[in-house]
Parts: sequence; structure tokens; C-alpha cells
Amino acid sequence: MGLVNGRPIDTAGRLEKEIRVYDLLDKLGISYQRVDHAAAMTMEACEEIDRTLGDDTAICKNLFLCNRQETNFYLLLMPGDKPFKTKDLSAQIHSARLSFAKPEYMEKYLDITPGSVSVMGLMNDTEKKVQLLIDKDVLKDQYFGCHPCINTSSLKFLTSDLTDKIIPAMEHEPIIVDLPVYEK
Repeated sequence: MGLVNGRPIDTAGRLEKEIRVYDLLDKLGISYQRVDHAAAMTMEACEEIDRTLGDDTAICKNLFLCNRQETNFYLLLMPGDKPFKTKDLSAQIHSARLSFAKPEYMEKYLDITPGSVSVMGLMNDTEKKVQLLIDKDVLKDQYFGCHPCINTSSLKFLTSDLTDKIIPAMEHEPIIVDLPVYEK
């Protein structure tokens, strides 16, 4: 497993939604690195991938959430080692009763399946149904790591490219949140 620059040379067998991510990054002039790997379904499975991406890369949890009525949807990017408590987030975004959204909404709005949740899925949310939430600690690292809408590859690019180019191109103004770190 190793980092390579840019998109795969051979795209045979890759999903269209993955190729669309590379197309967007290339169109925006973003330099990125990619590592291909076995499906990463848990944070634990991501440890080797994290080592490959490097210590200077923010690896985060990507949580797809909704309110109880399933009318408001949120994509939360938060540090992988930070605990998530809905009450902490609910208070900051003024939305009570948050829970994990059903996979069918994830597919409908982001064209992503469970285990592949990524900020890059917002490029597929043309109706702007999903509000992007970013924990402030995610923005501290020089580089940002995410999936290209599938969980068999991971990308690494400058965090400043995420905030200054990618998110504006996807037209999803983020809300920056500050989730607490709890003492053990």
C-alpha cells in the first residue's frame, strides 16, 4: 500500500461516482495523492491507511445524521479520536433529536453507501439537502484525508484546498462546530 499522485491511470472496474471525484479535483486544479486498499468499514480498519497517508493528515469520522422528522440532514466531519455525543452537536446547531440517517437517504442525496461517507459526496447533493458541519479540530492539520465516494481508495490533499476550493465548488457552506473532548 502506497501513495500515488492523482487519479488512477486505468479506471476499468472503478465506479462512475469515484471517477467524478477525480474529475472535480482535476477541474479545480487540486494536487492530491491516492492510496488504493481493501474496503475500510471501521475506524480500526483505517489505521494502516492512516499511517500511509501520514501524521500530517486529518483522518476524520464522517457521520451522516438527521433530525427525528427526517427532514434535515447533516454531514459531520470530526476527528476520528473524538467521541460523538448527539447532545453536544444538537445544542450548537439548534436541532434536537439527532440520529444517524438511514442508508437510503445517504444514497439518495450523496450517492454514497455506508462505509464510504465522505465530504466528496456533497458534489452529488445538487438539491442542497445536506448541511455540512465541520468540527474545528479537523481544520488544524495541513492535509485532509477522505474517500472518493467509495471505501476502497483514500485521498490526501491540502486542508486549505478543501476549505478554499472544494467546498465552495460544491456550494455547501459549512457550519464550524466545536465538539468537546471528554476526560477518560
